[in-house]
This record gives sequence, C-alpha cells and structure tokens, in this order.
Amino acid sequence: QVQLVESGGGLVQAGGSLRLSCAASGSIFSINAMGWYRQAPGNQRELVAAITSGGSTNYADSVKGRFTISRDNAKNTVYLQMNSLKPEDTGVYYCKIDLRATMASRYMASWGRGTQVTVSS
Repeated sequence: QVQLVESGGGLVQAGGSLRLSCAASGSIFSINAMGWYRQAPGNQRELVAAITSGGSTNYADSVKGRFTISRDNAKNTVYLQMNSLKPEDTGVYYCKIDLRATMASRYMASWGRGTQVTVSS
C-alpha cells in the first residue's frame, strides 16, 4: 500500500552536488522519522542522515558539513542535499520512512528501491 519513489541520483564529478528526493504515497496515517542510507559495493548499508518528526537531524561523521537532510511533511517527502561530493560517497542511496499505514497500525519502516550516486575523481 505504501510506496516510496526516489529521484535525483546520477553521475557527478568530485566537488559537485546532487539533491535526492523521496516521496511516500499510498496508505499513510502518520510519519515519524525519515532517513537516508547508502551502500557501496561489498559494504553494509549505513545510515547517512536522519530527521525526526520535530526536525532534529543526525548525520554520519563522514558527511557532516556537506550533506543536509530536510523534510516536507505536507508532501510526505524527505530530501538529501549533497554538496562537495567525494568519490567515497559513491553508492546506492536508500530512503527509509517510519510510518503508520492506518490508525490501527504500528510504526513500520518503509524502504525505497534505491538510487545510484556515482562520484568520479
């Protein structure tokens, strides 16, 4: 019932910028935290940034000062502005949204399919 659609990935040179978007649609009663994860080939999926319903943010040390996570509650959308990109940022980026599908539902994690980000040197 819930679908997350990600966009904004692509190929950029080191030092460039990308803006990722993730919009949730379908049966959504309420949304709590939102976040972005990434996974490089051969590596585990890691948390990049997260934002609570109140707007508090948390970032991986490797992206602090370069990435900014934000949300638009009216649009059920979370964004990740990525500046000063480095080759180490290369990977598949996944959106995760913690939500209740209905009034009777408990919170669950909904994941996007992922979008490729490639940063060349």
